[in-house]
Parts: sequence; C-alpha cells; structure tokens
Amino acid sequence: MRIITGKAAAASVRKMAERAACYTGVESAVKRIVADVRRHGDRALRKYAERWDRLSPGQALRVSEEDIDRAWASASAGLKTSLRTAAANIRRFCEVQKPKQWTRSRGGISLGQIVRPLDSVGCYVPGGRHPLISTLLMTVIPAQVAGVETIRIVSPNVHLDVLAAAAMLGVRGVYRVGGAHSIAAMAYGTESIPRVDKIVGPGNVYVTVAKKEVAFDCSIDFLAGPTEGLIVTDTGTPEFIAADLAAQAEHDPDAMAVFITTKRDLADRVARCVDAMAAGNAVARESLRKRGMILVSDSRQQSFDWANAIAAEHLTIDHKDIALVRNAGSIFIGDYSAQAAGDYASGPNHVLPTGGAARFRGGLSVTDFVKAISVQQVSSKGLRRIGPTIKTLAAAEGLRAHKNSIRIRCQRAFAGRARSSHA
Repeated sequence: MRIITGKAAAASVRKMAERAACYTGVESAVKRIVADVRRHGDRALRKYAERWDRLSPGQALRVSEEDIDRAWASASAGLKTSLRTAAANIRRFCEVQKPKQWTRSRGGISLGQIVRPLDSVGCYVPGGRHPLISTLLMTVIPAQVAGVETIRIVSPNVHLDVLAAAAMLGVRGVYRVGGAHSIAAMAYGTESIPRVDKIVGPGNVYVTVAKKEVAFDCSIDFLAGPTEGLIVTDTGTPEFIAADLAAQAEHDPDAMAVFITTKRDLADRVARCVDAMAAGNAVARESLRKRGMILVSDSRQQSFDWANAIAAEHLTIDHKDIALVRNAGSIFIGDYSAQAAGDYASGPNHVLPTGGAARFRGGLSVTDFVKAISVQQVSSKGLRRIGPTIKTLAAAEGLRAHKNSIRIRCQRAFAGRARSSHA
C-alpha cells in the first residue's frame, strides 16, 4: 500500500475531495433501458432480466410466497440466529431514530408536526458479486419502523439467503430482477411490479445512473458509488487498521481505502499488514492498488482537515477526536469498532453517502421513509398578534391578495373582540 507524504499527500486529498462519479458510456444505455421499460412494461423487463439476471424463459418475475417460506425453512440455525440478532439491533436503533410528533402553543397560535409514512418503497438488494443479505435488513427494517405499508424488493439472481431474510421480515413482494431495468420498473410500474413512492439501496453504476434518471418522477435515497473506508489515528493497532482497510477494499475494485496518521512508523507497519492481509484477495488487491493509500500529515489538525475534505462513507477515529469531525457517513470510534460491525449488525445503517455526499447528508434512516408535515392553527387572537407583520411583508412583496386575506380576517377578529368587550 502506498505511503504518501508532504505536498503529494495534500494533492491526493484535493483529488479525493474533488472526486466525481464518471458515468461516461453508461448514461445513454441506461436512458434507453429506462425508456424501454417505461413504454413496454413487463415485455422489456423480462427481456433484460433473461439477458442479465439469469431469469429463465417463462419463469415468474415475482418470487412465490412458497419459495420465500421454503428459503426460511431451509436456512441454517446459525444464519437464522444471526439474522434475528442483526435485525433486532437495527430495529432498536431505528425506533430511537424515528422522528416524533409534537405541538407547541403560544399567544393564540398552535404549531407542530405530524409524522406520516410513505405508502410504498422499493428496496434494491445487490446480488452480483455478493448476495447482500445485510442490505435487505438495512433497507427494509427502517421502512417497517417508519410504518411503510407496502415494501417491495428487487434483486438480480435472488439468493436463497436473501429470500430467507425477506421471509423473516415478512416481506412477500420479492422480484427476480436487478439493474437499471428494475429501477425503471419500480419508478414507473409494469404489469408485474407496481410503482413505488421511493427507491432505496445501493447498486452498481447502472443502478446508480438509473436512480439518477428516474429521480424527478420517483423519490430516491441518494446516489451511492463504490465503498469508501477512511481511518484517522496516531495510536491505533496496526493489525486492526489494516484489517478494516482490506475489508472495505474487498467490496469493489473501485473501493477507496485510506489511512491518515502523523506517525510514519505506524504508517509503515500498517502498510506491511494490509499488504499481507490482502494477498489472497484479488478484489481487495486491485482496489488497494488503484485507490488505497496511507497519508502522513504534519499534525492532528491537518489530519482532520483532510478527513473532512474527503468526507468518506466510513470513518474510524479515536474517541478524543470526535469533536473534530464535520463530514462522514458513519463514524466508528476506537480499536474495537470494526467498520464491518456497522456493515452488518451493530444497528446504524450501512447504506451510506459516497463521493463526498457526506458533506450534506448522513446515511439511510427512518427519516427517509416518513414525511414530517407541519401543522398550524391560528386563533383570532393569534391572527391579531401577527396580522400587522404579515400585511407589511405581503405589501413589500407586492402580493395584494395575500395582504387582503389577512385584512378581512383581522377586521372580523377585531369586530368580534369589540362585541365581546361591549357585552
């Protein structure tokens, strides 16, 4: 793994901070696929699924409830226990995270918010290089906690363990499709897959571009690119640091794995450890060769200036440094907070912003599946109190009808008050 110091390290940080997803050569193909599915429905969807998702001719697009139940029945006892444990931890975190309804009243005006779930969501569960059972848990459970009534899952070449997780969570709408065509199907609806209000979950570049393409017609969570792991410490255990770098690198040949420290001797030890750990892992080796690096900074403050500029998906730090973090998808504190814990079972979501998007949002959460709707009730007393302010502002904007809507009410309110006082 490369160790970079001085001006070269600073230049590497600038390059990472300015990183942008490159979709050249993909966008035109995705546009054609999305348009085809939107126009021709199941006929186009099946064509692409048979070509890329191993769907057999004549095989149903939707997985039968019997097949879902059989997947759970055939799952090993160990897998069932692990699924239940991970699900319980994720659900517990989501329950605390759920936004609350509230009301406050003052001076004749009552204000508040009500929280309502989306009606339907579609969860994309990758099934290419690895069947990501954990992604099913991370996308379905917050939707369930939010109260979403209809949850549908799409997954290419859907794996038995993915079906087992769906069965455990009680999700019955599972479809054997993936890629850009599945995103189009959920966004616009086909004969087999009804449209949804929102699409969530990570995928490959085709899935990401398809989400971008449909985003004006169907809500999405965000555009998630290749995995990013960043570690900043001067005191961490070299083997632990290296293990996390290798773990995030094995997700994808384009994954980013970066370690920042002020200690050159620690950098050297981590470099040796990570090279050894990735030796038998072709994907991790390629990722570390392309986007893996160790940056040696001049100070703790510079380390976090760099970390905040990179705004990585996963960030591991020491406890004393949490106040220095401004940008991260998810934070892991200390030697024993393995980033893989967040990927699977600690509770917080693993669907996280990449490509610098952690500068303006966090990971997937219950709030992605609800609407916080503002509520206001103004009494005659309250309108008398704020009426002059509204009329002045409306007049300044030249909106006479707005001003009049307040004026006629205030006249009635003042007249009623006068009658009450005479009585």
